[in-house]
Amino acid sequence: MIVPKALRDAVAASGFSPAVRAGDFLFLTGATGGRADGTMPDTAAEQTDIALAKVLEILRTAGGTVGSVVELTSYHTDIDADFSAVDTRLRAILHEPLPAWTAVEVARLRRPGARVEFRIVAHLPQPSETAP
Repeated sequence: MIVPKALRDAVAASGFSPAVRAGDFLFLTGATGGRADGTMPDTAAEQTDIALAKVLEILRTAGGTVGSVVELTSYHTDIDADFSAVDTRLRAILHEPLPAWTAVEVARLRRPGARVEFRIVAHLPQPSETAP
C-alpha cells in the first residue's frame, strides 16, 4: 500500500488504499478533486487540477512520475460540458509517450459534487537485484 503523508489521516479514517503495487505496476484508487477541507469546487477544471495533484503526489511517493502513467480512465458526470477543460489540463502535464486513455460518462460519482474522477495505472520497474 502506498500512502503519501498528506493522506495518512484519510486512509486511517476510510480504510482505503491510495495505491497498491503489484510487480512493476502501481494501481491508484480513483481520485476526485475535493479540497483538503472536504469541499468540492464547482468546475471540472479546478476539480481536475486538484485530483491530478493528488495523483502526482501518490506517484512521487511510490518513486514514479507523470511519465510512469500507462493507463488513464476518466469518469465524467457531464462529458459534453467538461471534457474540453479536462483534456486541456491533462495535455498540460502529460508527455510522450502518452498513456492509453478511456473517458466514460457516468450518472454520478461517490463524492457529492464531483464532476470528474481519475483512475490511473502506472509502470514502475523495480530495480534489478543483479544490478551493480
